[in-house]
Amino acid sequence: MKTIAVYDPPMCCSTGVCGPEADPDLARLAAFLSDAAKRGVRVERYNLAHEPMKFLEHPGVKPLLDDEDGLPAILVDGELALNGRLPSAEELSTWASA
Repeated sequence: MKTIAVYDPPMCCSTGVCGPEADPDLARLAAFLSDAAKRGVRVERYNLAHEPMKFLEHPGVKPLLDDEDGLPAILVDGELALNGRLPSAEELSTWASA
């Protein structure tokens, strides 16, 4: 089973719809992850503000905490696929079909 894990920087929510301005990229990512989960992809999502130990426990994610631009980090099947920015629609599509 394919797994996509997202390690988000500290934020109040993962949808991007909280606060004065909605972040369309976060909303797109949330929609993609929801759809992927419905198709059988195992989706894991962690927020540094709420689950800091998940970041410290993962050997591929822990070093990214020392980098100001290290998060978000996205792992596909345990391998770091992207970090430092949210994925593009093309990247999401690639991960969903791989």
